[in-house]
Amino acid sequence: MVFTLITMYSKINKPVSPVMVIIAFATVYIVWGSTYFFLQVALQGFPPMLLGAVRFLIAGSLLLGWCAATGEKAFIIKNIFHASVSGVLLLFVAMGTVIWSEQTLPSAMVAILVSAAPIWFVLLDYPKWNENLKNRWTIAGLFIGFGGVILLFGEQILKAFSVPGVQASIWGMAILVFGSMAWSGGSLYSKYKASGVSGRVNAAWQMLAAGTVFIVVSLLRGEVQHMQWNTVPVNAWLAIAYLIIFGSLAAFSAYVWLLQVRPATQVSTYAYVNPVIAVMLGIFFGHENISLLQIAGLVIILGSVLLINLAKQYKTNKAKTV
Repeated sequence: MVFTLITMYSKINKPVSPVMVIIAFATVYIVWGSTYFFLQVALQGFPPMLLGAVRFLIAGSLLLGWCAATGEKAFIIKNIFHASVSGVLLLFVAMGTVIWSEQTLPSAMVAILVSAAPIWFVLLDYPKWNENLKNRWTIAGLFIGFGGVILLFGEQILKAFSVPGVQASIWGMAILVFGSMAWSGGSLYSKYKASGVSGRVNAAWQMLAAGTVFIVVSLLRGEVQHMQWNTVPVNAWLAIAYLIIFGSLAAFSAYVWLLQVRPATQVSTYAYVNPVIAVMLGIFFGHENISLLQIAGLVIILGSVLLINLAKQYKTNKAKTV
């Protein structure tokens, strides 16, 4: 079933079916929202860099093998280079910060912080600056979104002066903001440099490039050398299998394909749903505690993202009627 979806997503040279777009968005919305929880489960058995290496090397190898078996042109040097650059930004830098932060932060809080990504999409999308930054509603959405991020940080910063050990959480949150910027930058690079390349070929090389960097860093940190594979709990193995099959093969392939056929700001709307699913899973299954102030920050961030995208949609509809 997963490879059937990937095959559908890869048909970029044919007219885009609305049904395919709906399936792709649903996959990204729902599956990615659940990956924050499963990452935390996988971290119970795998060190962070090795977790990233196992996940993306296996997923990338499977996807590249599928591409080769179905006759895709998967070994064009220029395409491999562009995919590798975006893959390192998206999956090593951005996803690496998520994996690292989940060692000290609840998965629900991680998802909330990552939900600010659409703000960076607007700020980093240089070719669209003239369009985006002249819209007062977009500017208002940016300021409101930053207010939500500050609200999220506020409680942790206040605790840092009175509660031991909270400093690590603040650093984790700061790293996540950087990772969110890297995700937006890598997504935009993928969008503008992957023209004419099938979504699954692009995703395969992105995962392999990121997995290679993960394994190098893991070796340098001594994770591989000291790994005791026989002590990994069953839940961690099941979690990493879920991340490979659904999080990487299905959802990431769908995301890369959507970047090729839809505006980046529209694709970034996955941020509306992902945190909600992550918060629900974290509370009901992970027994995590999220404060009302942090929930308020989530609502403000999502409101700002919604404002930005509604403004763009209104402008697009208005232009069509002129």
